[in-house]
Amino acid sequence: KLGKEYKQVVFDKSFLLEDPTLEWVTPGHPLFEAVREDVSERVRDDMSRGAVFYDLHRKDPYRADVFTASIKDGRGRTINKKVLVVETDIEGNLTIRQPTLFLDMVLAPSGAAVPEDDHLPDRSSVESALVEKALKPWLEEVAQEREKEIETISHHMEISLNELIHRRNLQLAELIQRQQSGEEDPRFAGIVSQAESHLDELNNRLENRREELQMERHCMIGDIQHVGRAWILPHPDREKPEIKKLVRNDEVERIAVEEARKYEEARGWVVESVEADNRGFDLISRKPHPHDDKTFTEVRFIEVKGRSGVDAVALTINEYKTAQRLGRDYWLYVVYNCGSEPELHTVQDPARLGWELIVRVEHYQAKPDAILAAAS
Repeated sequence: KLGKEYKQVVFDKSFLLEDPTLEWVTPGHPLFEAVREDVSERVRDDMSRGAVFYDLHRKDPYRADVFTASIKDGRGRTINKKVLVVETDIEGNLTIRQPTLFLDMVLAPSGAAVPEDDHLPDRSSVESALVEKALKPWLEEVAQEREKEIETISHHMEISLNELIHRRNLQLAELIQRQQSGEEDPRFAGIVSQAESHLDELNNRLENRREELQMERHCMIGDIQHVGRAWILPHPDREKPEIKKLVRNDEVERIAVEEARKYEEARGWVVESVEADNRGFDLISRKPHPHDDKTFTEVRFIEVKGRSGVDAVALTINEYKTAQRLGRDYWLYVVYNCGSEPELHTVQDPARLGWELIVRVEHYQAKPDAILAAAS
């Protein structure tokens, strides 16, 4: 409930095809932002106290500082707003992360011990890194987009208002000519005065809008706020035999992603990596239109899993929920035998497989026979 109004939110695109009155609700949408603001307010106290999470795939602890920031124009209006995370590893190295990283975490129990952080960069240093590594590049990107938008708006504004001014000038000239020709009408003076007022109003509108657009061209970083801090610790069960096989092997995953990329490019598709964004998949692969390489006719959202041999495959909760949401557009590419001769198996809509929830690490596991059966 938001205020006194309710709104249905539908994320399944099949519903959108059936009912065009429904709309996507994504970051930037008024409803999404209202919900985000409401949730942020509700958890503000908890965030200020900090939190501790477990990460199955990291062997060393690290710290995460969550910030919000915005880009404003010269009139002080917010153009865009983001949530960003600065990761500080145990050596003090700073890396920009997306807030979606928390989707793959497990909440640690109360009282979990965290490392001392006196030797790590303080909040001021973390914020400076945020500005240099994330906010300035973002500002440049938004400013470029803004410049294009303002140019388009300015072009159409000049055409429309100048056309109106031109018409008013012609009308006023006609009235004055009729008045000077001796045509007598007691209403002329009032009509001419009204036409002049309308013309002045249009000229003022043009000048004011030009000034406003000039101010809207200028972009600046604003509203940097530190929302909260968390420690992320290695999962205590990551070395146990039944869990260790689920832990990501970076070299194996690199080989698997490379195999998946080569497979897609061999089909003539264009591949984009989003591995660093924690979006619930690793690659976006698009099929170009045969006569227009800037237009795409199909898309695959691909999660890649690599195994050194032939073993079970696990999805995080984020990956599993994303697979459910995207349905047949979501593909699981499993690469077995990455340590010898890689074998790629592709599975469309993997959410339909018989995944088993491993509660301790909040991952979903599928056995090799299920993967191979679905791929075949």
